[in-house]
Amino acid sequence: MTGEVANTIHDKLSQAFAPNALEVIDESHLHEGHAGARPGGQSHFRVKIVADAFKGKSLVQRHRMVNETLAEELAGPIHALAISAAPPEA
Repeated sequence: MTGEVANTIHDKLSQAFAPNALEVIDESHLHEGHAGARPGGQSHFRVKIVADAFKGKSLVQRHRMVNETLAEELAGPIHALAISAAPPEA
């Protein structure tokens, strides 16, 4: 995880969900030359998060929770966000 946007994603998700595991991957380099790609990257991300807050929530609900937490970034620097959000395994 590097870059200001990745750090912001990590910090906001950490504060919102106190995750057991969190990985923020900048995949911008895979989208160079495509729509939404910016010079310098930091536009396309993959998030893998495991948190108790997701227990009993559907996949759609978990994704909405993440999207709501990152609403400001999704309206600005983030062009694409792939989400893997799950509760801890019992």
